[in-house]
Amino acid sequence: MLFWIVLAVVVVLALVVLGIVGYGVLGAFGRLDRELEAAEHDVRPLLEQARATAARANELADQQ
Repeated sequence: MLFWIVLAVVVVLALVVLGIVGYGVLGAFGRLDRELEAAEHDVRPLLEQARATAARANELADQQ
């Protein structure tokens, strides 16, 4: 009888720990997603400027 009680407690504790770890991992992925969106937002003007510069360089190269 004591074995089943201990087993039940161990199973419940294992599920609680797995839930906490899963919650932490999902939270980390959410934070990572927000950080990537913010980084993309910050870099987008530089990328557009680099594309415009490359297009202008191609135009000048085609003219010569």
